[in-house]
Amino acid sequence: MYDYDVIVVGAGPGGAFAAKEAALQGAKVLLVDRRKEIGAPVRCGEGLGAGIEKELNFKVPKEAIDAYINAAELYGPNGKKLELRTKDSKGYVIDRKKFDKFLVEEAARAGAEVLVKTRIDDLKKEGSKFVGVIGNSMGEKFEANAKVIIAADGGESLIARKAGINSLATLYESDFGVEYEMVGLDVKDAIEIYFSNVFAPRGYAWIFPKGKDSANVGVGVDGLHGNAIIFLKKFIEAYKERFKNAKIVAIKGGIIPVTMYIDELVKQNLMVIGEAAHQVDPIHGGGMALAMEAGSIAGKVAGTYVTQNKDLSYLQNYKKEWDKKERKTFEKRLKLRQVLEKMNDEDLNAIFNALNDEDLQKVIDGRYDIVVRKLTRILISRPSLVKVISVLLK
Repeated sequence: MYDYDVIVVGAGPGGAFAAKEAALQGAKVLLVDRRKEIGAPVRCGEGLGAGIEKELNFKVPKEAIDAYINAAELYGPNGKKLELRTKDSKGYVIDRKKFDKFLVEEAARAGAEVLVKTRIDDLKKEGSKFVGVIGNSMGEKFEANAKVIIAADGGESLIARKAGINSLATLYESDFGVEYEMVGLDVKDAIEIYFSNVFAPRGYAWIFPKGKDSANVGVGVDGLHGNAIIFLKKFIEAYKERFKNAKIVAIKGGIIPVTMYIDELVKQNLMVIGEAAHQVDPIHGGGMALAMEAGSIAGKVAGTYVTQNKDLSYLQNYKKEWDKKERKTFEKRLKLRQVLEKMNDEDLNAIFNALNDEDLQKVIDGRYDIVVRKLTRILISRPSLVKVISVLLK
């Protein structure tokens, strides 16, 4: 039997940050992951905005950076391009295996114990509290006690469900993403995002450069449209000139919740972070930075709770801080998603043709009212859009 202050289940970026921050507060921390190799398999586009480094006070190691990003290019169905090239568009395309391993190493350096190839199957309970975990570590039964448990075990979190928290997303609330890692491509210093209902209904296709002549090329579509790889092939066919010399060297994919994050982020002494809590951007499906942000908050709160003998209600500070920081943003992004998913390609082309690069920055900043006023002439000629876009002004 092992005893810890904090057990973090799941060693992705969110879990690693939670473990590090709790350990830095002086807590005895265990970080467990069912995989034998941290960061594998990769299930994301691997893009990360540079702003998260300042926010969380860390630096992405050079060896984990495949490409430096200076801009984002958005393409309408007709090929019209809008470009975002500001300080907000700077970032990286990283190597997730190296990056995730770096974050886990940082957690270990802060004092956390790390166990890989360790599967947690259930929670130990005493009354309404969760006092530990039960599972299997490297082929042997594993059991450990904890004062706080942090669920960072990904979408449809088993740990959250064992605690009686609904962590499931419906098909409508889920996107299916699949991508090829390809070589033989001309790449830029920008991530490229492509919109069209032909190859990305309710979603988008992307090209994320990984340096030299390689890139992650993928598509995300809503769960109601079936096999995402069919749409990825349609995207490559639609831009076949771009991909004429490209070769596939890897395939990656996964399911992404694109809805409001769960309301019950804390239950008794259990906290839920990252994709397990649906802390994923509802528009672009990116969750890495949000998971790290949530992990940082939860880890600090958990560490302070156990080292300073705080009352159990202190753990609710994680939810309070997260809500204060992200709730309004999520609500705005969900409204924008509701608008985008109702547009056909003619609507999208009309919007792209009417806007410029500066307008794109306003949309990113959530200043929808300014952009909508600019679209008045289009709305008059396309009355079907009036009801759709009015969602943004509510």
